[in-house]
Amino acid sequence: MERTLQKRIEVTDSWITVDVYGEPDGAAIVMIPGVMSKASVWRHVAGALTGWQTVAVVNRRGRHPSGPLGPGYSLGTEVADAAAVLAGFGDVRTLFGWSYGGLIALRLASTHPLPHVIAYEPVIRPFAAHALDDLRRASEADDPDATVEIVMRQVSGMDAAAVERLRMDDAAWQALRRLGVPVYQETLAIDQAEAGPGLARAAGRVDLVVGGLDRGLPPYGTSFDDVCRAVPGAAVHELPGQGHMAHLEAPRELAALVDRLGGPAASG
Repeated sequence: MERTLQKRIEVTDSWITVDVYGEPDGAAIVMIPGVMSKASVWRHVAGALTGWQTVAVVNRRGRHPSGPLGPGYSLGTEVADAAAVLAGFGDVRTLFGWSYGGLIALRLASTHPLPHVIAYEPVIRPFAAHALDDLRRASEADDPDATVEIVMRQVSGMDAAAVERLRMDDAAWQALRRLGVPVYQETLAIDQAEAGPGLARAAGRVDLVVGGLDRGLPPYGTSFDDVCRAVPGAAVHELPGQGHMAHLEAPRELAALVDRLGGPAASG
């Protein structure tokens, strides 16, 4: 499935873009990436999906070509943006979210009736709370290199040698520096947001997915367990042999799992 257009949606204090694959307005899956990610890196997953006529990948505010985070940014800002995206498509069958995007999708489904939500390793407070002070200092110092290193070392758990190898890939490192600009405010938004009762209670069906390499392990597997407790009626699935970056390391396998979970709903 090829990308057919990019939509721009005006939202409060900013704007967001959406990469659309397949038909412009058919039976759709809307996909919401998380922190340190943008719509274009999901192109291989989007292109491999077959269960929907339309695949819409949100480029959240804070990353080009979408607009800035804007004043008063919070999880509620992201939820309102996601609702605006859904309103721009006529037949949304499934809402998919990855990491922070998974939390956004589940929170939207607390109040917005949705037929189906899939969340891959969604995170929830107190995820990465221990790194907030260092992220704040890096943000105030306008030091994107420090921000990326904090995310990789303190949050994701990469060792120094792995970070140094990544730094030696100039193109990749520059891309991470750009994606790191909103990280402090995004992480703070996660930490300040209460899960509250009835997370995803307006969804007809919820599927939560964890990578086999992360299951039960910090930081992503343990935060996933926290989400499972907050959404007790959800079905839990595992993507064997994968971790948090399955969309980059195994996009076809991830797409096949999403098709299995959501394809029947899309064709019904």
